[in-house]
Amino acid sequence: MIHKSVLLHEAIDGLDIKSGDVFVDGTLGGGGHSEEVSKRFGNSVTIVGIDLDPGAIERTKLRLSSHNSNVKYVEGSFRNIDSILQGLGLETVDKILLDIGLSSNQFEDSGRGFSFQKDEPLIMSFKEKPSESDLTAREILNTWDEENIRAILEGYGEEQFAWKIARAIAQRRETKPIETTFDLVEIIKGATPKFYHTRKIHPATKTFQALRITVNDEIESLKEGITKGFQRLCGKGRLAVISFHSLEDRVVKQFFKNKEDEGVARRVTKKPIVPGEEETKQNPRARSAKLRIIEKI
Repeated sequence: MIHKSVLLHEAIDGLDIKSGDVFVDGTLGGGGHSEEVSKRFGNSVTIVGIDLDPGAIERTKLRLSSHNSNVKYVEGSFRNIDSILQGLGLETVDKILLDIGLSSNQFEDSGRGFSFQKDEPLIMSFKEKPSESDLTAREILNTWDEENIRAILEGYGEEQFAWKIARAIAQRRETKPIETTFDLVEIIKGATPKFYHTRKIHPATKTFQALRITVNDEIESLKEGITKGFQRLCGKGRLAVISFHSLEDRVVKQFFKNKEDEGVARRVTKKPIVPGEEETKQNPRARSAKLRIIEKI
């Protein structure tokens, strides 16, 4: 499956990339944004492609193999963008893009439990092969106390039935461990009222989101990534972030506003850019996307 990058042209246009720039794609995913930069600029722009998932790097290499591009690939997290750039001998860069959504490849083909529509182990780590010390969704569901589970469902999932779901999880694991995505979906459906099962959004969506955010420490990663990324931008450099839920967007909005208030940046987008009707029709997952762009002074 070829991953469709959300707000592809809006993001690349908004970054105002020029020949000679160093462009950091901090979340390669399916490689769509890097491919667009390669199509437009060839090897006149140096691309630094970062992803925690080696599968994403391999897919992007394949996708860009027919393009005349200059790409440096790094397996790692954008939260460590400072040390990654240091390792490449780059003190500053011109443009940075962070697309904080799951690629459709991760969602559909990872086998790590991101989708509630496939019966898979409850891993939910962006790493292809998490180590024994890495947190997994299975560990959260089977060992964390009910209050902590409720807290992440409310805080990261904004789930209105968080307490009922947390209670049902605690009760279910008394009899047998919660091992797979379908185990969890069954628990969520049993804990929530019938009307909740017939809405546009699947009843498990918010719980799965909360677990994924927790497993990958996504909010803290985002805060670190945009802080370190902004520090590494040269003058007139731009940082663009595409987020997919209100918590992430709030973090980005506040950070950008603070930088503008400090007089060190200018918000290119006062209000977020959102997908048009045509894009959301073709790709329903795009409906919650928001793009914000800032320029360093």
